Amino acid sequence: MKSPPSGLSRLCPRRYNAIVRLRRLCQPETFLIIIALVARLLPGPRTIDDAYITFRYAQNLLSGNGLVYNPGEAVLGTTTPVYALLMAGLGLFTGGSQAPFPYLALLVNALADGLTCWLLIRMAEVLGYRRAGMATALVWAIAPWSVTFAIGGMETSLLILLGTATFYFYLIDKPVAAALCGSLSLLTRPDALLFLLPLAVERLRRAIGSKKFNPHPLPISTKEVVVFAIPALLWFVYGTVVYGNPIPHSILAKISAYHLPGEAGLIRLLQHYATPFLGHLVFGTWWIGVGLVLFPVLFGLGALKLLRQKLIAWPLLAYPWIYLLVFALANPLIFRWYLVPPLPLYFLGIFLGGERLASDLRSKLPTYILATAAVVLTLNGWTSRPDHGLLRPSPRIAYIKLELLYQQAAIELRNQIHPDQVLAAGDIGALGYYTQARILDTLGLISPQVDKYYPLPESMYEINYAIPSNLISDFQPDFLVILEIYGRKTLLEDANFKASYEQITLIPTDIYGSEGMLIFRRR
Repeated sequence: MKSPPSGLSRLCPRRYNAIVRLRRLCQPETFLIIIALVARLLPGPRTIDDAYITFRYAQNLLSGNGLVYNPGEAVLGTTTPVYALLMAGLGLFTGGSQAPFPYLALLVNALADGLTCWLLIRMAEVLGYRRAGMATALVWAIAPWSVTFAIGGMETSLLILLGTATFYFYLIDKPVAAALCGSLSLLTRPDALLFLLPLAVERLRRAIGSKKFNPHPLPISTKEVVVFAIPALLWFVYGTVVYGNPIPHSILAKISAYHLPGEAGLIRLLQHYATPFLGHLVFGTWWIGVGLVLFPVLFGLGALKLLRQKLIAWPLLAYPWIYLLVFALANPLIFRWYLVPPLPLYFLGIFLGGERLASDLRSKLPTYILATAAVVLTLNGWTSRPDHGLLRPSPRIAYIKLELLYQQAAIELRNQIHPDQVLAAGDIGALGYYTQARILDTLGLISPQVDKYYPLPESMYEINYAIPSNLISDFQPDFLVILEIYGRKTLLEDANFKASYEQITLIPTDIYGSEGMLIFRRR
């Protein structure tokens, strides 16, 4: 749109101001933010089991029981205290402990991802590659990996917003703002350390580097240190006093309870990095081999050119690979939401590679071809009519059949469990949220007393998790809800368990190869 004539500002200032505001509004960034919002609000909430755990922490805080899962049991079983506090804060104005947390989380996450799109464009502009930023923001707005966990109620969107904001403020030399966002990101999820550590190294280099390599040093101010330290220190003190440890117990529980081959994490991550735009859904599994070469090469081409121009950008480019290396070595069970945090910068690196090809060929065509292909392939990760949950367009990987089964089990049990009785389960999110019963978590996320029962002998695992028979016999919960496969080689072959518990319900399902979801009651 052409600028209005200068005389209009004098003759009709209202019309002139309206035109100026319209021009500011009608920017590509605005439309990308709108796309991001629609892509999340349209499917509606499809809440993931772990999100319900955080919601219950928020409920108990609002009910005056403290930031706990079971009232009276001070255990930190959520990895995201900031998100739990945010949900509780919003709940104050929307119904207290009865607030619609899945919808609150959906709204927060939609806004967070919209802001992330804006920051990705701004960050790419600072680096000198606006087109790459626009392509990254567009794909992020519609990416199933992004949308699924936003509508799933997870803290992933907030973590990525805070991480992107940390990188952006760092690039524009606003270290205090970067320090605040970095500190909050660490309290949103501990794996934020994987981008904060390289940023800290670069920050020190810029502060104390030699004049030859750092002609314009940026000293570290007291304010910067204090702003980073205060949130982290407050949580350290609170977590130590209340829980005995500021580190979420759920991290330790998952390490000990799950049984995985040593290479499982690496294989899963390599598959993920080979299919950032879900090309395997269109071309088949052979595309994984192509992507394993194509996308890292494009990333490397873009990274090398950018580093020659702006060396300070190396932490951004290193983060996706540090993330892959650490998770591959640690080899935890790779839950789907673990795969999301490095994606925005991985996308950006790939599109920077497209920009380099465009520059070398002196044509914008490679950039446009890559961006168009990425969008088209990504859209194949959506379905217009899911086969479960709300019948609205949503990502194919927004799979909540297990959560819906636990909701069904909760309805079965709601009127049977008395307040002084205990319900045991291996997946406690939806079940605990909808029954509000006292929960014994057989995995150990919120029940550290079960840690000593793991790991089990390898022969007892049918999949990556199994419930020890002696755990149930020792604690004798009043009710037990499990997928059949969790107890196939343990509980369901144990004579003492069969004598002590009766099966009262079988909900048909073949999830994970199970022969139903089983509900037991102590005789």
